[in-house]
Amino acid sequence: MDTLISHMSPKSPISEAYRTLKTNVQFSDLDREIQTIVFTSALPGEGKTTTTSNYGVVSAKSGKRVLIIDADMRKPSIHKVFRQPNVRGLSDALLSEKSPLTFVLPTDEPRLDVMTSGPIPPNPAEILGSKKMRALIDQFKEHYDLILVDAPPVGVVTDAQILASFLDGTIVVLRVGKGDRKQSQYAVELLNNVKAKVLGVVLNRLPIHEGGYYKYKYYHYYGNVYGDQPETPKKGLFGRKKTKSR
Repeated sequence: MDTLISHMSPKSPISEAYRTLKTNVQFSDLDREIQTIVFTSALPGEGKTTTTSNYGVVSAKSGKRVLIIDADMRKPSIHKVFRQPNVRGLSDALLSEKSPLTFVLPTDEPRLDVMTSGPIPPNPAEILGSKKMRALIDQFKEHYDLILVDAPPVGVVTDAQILASFLDGTIVVLRVGKGDRKQSQYAVELLNNVKAKVLGVVLNRLPIHEGGYYKYKYYHYYGNVYGDQPETPKKGLFGRKKTKSR
């Protein structure tokens, strides 16, 4: 759980940023309840899995019963973040006649459960767009206040579009300097094509300078924790060694 700053250091400025994101989403649409959210990105490596996981932690800490589903059946990562086995999960639940709750795993964070991807199927898009997938989500809505779905990058495969077409909202995670503006715009256009409710965009690795909202001393850690593959942890700030500022 090295990337879960909201679990390890709940009072840190970065954890506060995740809480702010949660609050903004709650107030994004006062006319309807947002119970299911899909997290995606334009390209791989922009931090969507880390964002999904930390959003789940702060939501659980606020008192909600939360489930995170790893629907990235091409490159699953949720099991690595929460250090869970990926022996069985979503793909098994969709093929089984058992209750999907039997494929859910608890985490160290109270009120937060996860469903890993399970064995990678040959046809992820077809499975995610099936009636069984929608029925599974409906079943989980009876047991959880909030369901977060980690999906593949929307600019690479159609999986995220499929999920966004029937879930309550979508959050797009973009890493500054990862892709260009056209790629980001294209990702949003793809979601608009399926009439997805885009709740907002999260910008990762945004340079924070002295005098900004966060102190510059948090900058290198801010960048590390938001990426799907953070730098090797070292001793120092929050138990890690400080690295030279870029």
